Amino acid sequence: MTISIDDIEELLASGAALQVEIADGGASTGESASTGESASDGRDLSSDEMPFTHLDHALQTAAVLRHRVPDDSELAVAGLVHDIGHLLPGVGDAEHAEAGAAAVRAALGERVAGLVGLHVEAKRYLVARQSTYAGALAADSVASLALQGGPMTIDEQASFARLPLAQDALLLRRADESGKVDGLVVPGLEEWMKTVRGLQASSR
Repeated sequence: MTISIDDIEELLASGAALQVEIADGGASTGESASTGESASDGRDLSSDEMPFTHLDHALQTAAVLRHRVPDDSELAVAGLVHDIGHLLPGVGDAEHAEAGAAAVRAALGERVAGLVGLHVEAKRYLVARQSTYAGALAADSVASLALQGGPMTIDEQASFARLPLAQDALLLRRADESGKVDGLVVPGLEEWMKTVRGLQASSR
């Protein structure tokens, strides 16, 4: 499925009405996300929704990347659209990264699409490589990890690390986890779409 810039804007805007859900697949530890336990930040894990919408998360992730790497508009736009697969009809959590990448490739270019496609693999890599990373994941990320293949094997880690976009994908993944703050005020979608359209124009 290929979408236009206008489609991207419409899909992202539709995310304002959709809370981010906690996947119904169990955490990587084998425990359900709805056990009544608390996350590392003290949040109750018994709810099946996070306290922010898909649009909130998209805007926050983009804002984090703009702050951390201010000269890289492509990386920030990748943050904006990294979860757009969740907003496509019929796409599940396990395949949302690949579906999102395929959808935005024609409009936003190969690098943005590549980063969108790798953000789940980057999570699996970090969980495998850093013992503290899994414990810092938000409830939705913990629950979806099992659906997405769990921590990478040694061979998978080596293959991922050799990818040209690996380091940027890790930057995106860390911003992904940082962009999950209830009530955080960041620039809105209208402002970001100016950047998106400028990126499209410069890639022609």
